[in-house]
Amino acid sequence: HAAALLREGEAAIGNGTRIVDLSGAGDLDSSALALLLAWRRQSRANKRDLEFRNLPEGLTSIARLYGVSELLPASPAAATHH
Repeated sequence: HAAALLREGEAAIGNGTRIVDLSGAGDLDSSALALLLAWRRQSRANKRDLEFRNLPEGLTSIARLYGVSELLPASPAAATHH
């Protein structure tokens, strides 16, 4: 599933998507973090901003643990979940 999501996200970013809302995502693990970081790299390669909204607390905890939380640009409302 991750490979399909990676391709879908890259296509959406290529088509101009700038916001990824994770409000319905539920519990996410380190593979989801890797997916978000890959989308972030894709957006930067396309010289576009990409914002993540409603990051689940578990995912932000994993990002902090791995030292990559600053690589997940989040909206101000989502950032208060830390």
